Amino acid sequence: MSDRVRVALVEDHALTRAGLRTALSSDFDVVGEAPDGPGGLQIVEAAHPDVAVIDIGLPHMDGIELTQQIRSRFPQTHVVIVTMIDLEEEVVAALAAGADAYCLKTAHPERICEAVRLAAEGGAYFDPGIAHVALARFSPDASASHSPLSEREAEILRLIADGVANTEIAQRLHIGLGTVKGHVRDIMQKLAASDRTHAAVLALRRGYIS
Repeated sequence: MSDRVRVALVEDHALTRAGLRTALSSDFDVVGEAPDGPGGLQIVEAAHPDVAVIDIGLPHMDGIELTQQIRSRFPQTHVVIVTMIDLEEEVVAALAAGADAYCLKTAHPERICEAVRLAAEGGAYFDPGIAHVALARFSPDASASHSPLSEREAEILRLIADGVANTEIAQRLHIGLGTVKGHVRDIMQKLAASDRTHAAVLALRRGYIS
């Protein structure tokens, strides 16, 4: 029996759906596909996938409503939103509906696969272009006093959460670019994060930064 992550794909454009299927099939088992919201809900109900990859602009039931239905009725299925839309209100709506990850269709296929992998593991992923919106939705918890981060690392993570690039971080903090990269590397190791954006998401969810 395969131990690979099982994925359902809900996308109304056949060509895009085929491209996503190709990208996902190398690492995951695609257990069902649907071109609309009601069809996607049926697949999740029948196949109980680990992750549902959902477009926002679906016919008959949009991706936001579908996400709400899945998270309410099938909480064991995580949701990755994959869309062309990077508007703040759409991102916030997806997060409020319970999405675990949000990727733009313009992202490299490896990023989409990473988002699915993280969601399946109970983590979160948000496209770097909209990460600051995602971070604003999470509230710190009481674990801040147990943060493994130094004050400088927390300061750098706050800037990353605001969408600031490494070069600008170095300029703002009056330190070398190599020093910034070293801090980012240490931060990722401490938080077991896959990239700088994921590190910022994890830190804010755990209350290490605010």
